[in-house]
Amino acid sequence: MSKRSQNKTGLFFGSFNPVHIGHLIIADFFVQFTEIEKIWLVVSPQNPFKVSENLLDEKKRLGLVRLATDHDTRFEATDIEFNMEQPSYTHKTLKFLISKYPGKDFVLIIGSDNLDEFDKWKNYEEIMEMVDIYVYPRPGFSDSRFLRHPKMHLKAAPVMEISSSFIRKIIAEGKDPKYMLPGKVYDEIIRSGYYR
Repeated sequence: MSKRSQNKTGLFFGSFNPVHIGHLIIADFFVQFTEIEKIWLVVSPQNPFKVSENLLDEKKRLGLVRLATDHDTRFEATDIEFNMEQPSYTHKTLKFLISKYPGKDFVLIIGSDNLDEFDKWKNYEEIMEMVDIYVYPRPGFSDSRFLRHPKMHLKAAPVMEISSSFIRKIIAEGKDPKYMLPGKVYDEIIRSGYYR
């Protein structure tokens, strides 16, 4: 079976507040260096672990992700969680997607920083039974007991130091994040005055 015939779709959940080049580099890595053929960037309206005081409106964040990905057919921005009960719990979204798209083989993509609190995720054991989980390394990561689970796979993706919170801080301080953002995303953030 060829690498591209397995119909694997990667689910990359995030607040994307805002989406930046680090997100796209990670997404690109998984399409180029694993059997995943398409990445859905799942924009989360509300992350149960994050306070929402600096959270740009979900439709605006989705719009930015679309600006970042519309030119690349390997990537797709999705608002699947917008009409689901809040806060968004990954296991519920996975159940919904698996039932709605029975022909797809979904893979969950997470950063290694999530492994520190993975046992606090709602129904985390059920998540590991439902899908394979591909983990990309984050700064400071060494190891996790979860990586010994047969459904967890650490992948040698580039380690990205860039973060959405750092970009928001730069903008709030009147500095320029131009080279950390996709061009169209940068233009829209500046034009609309987001995060000032």
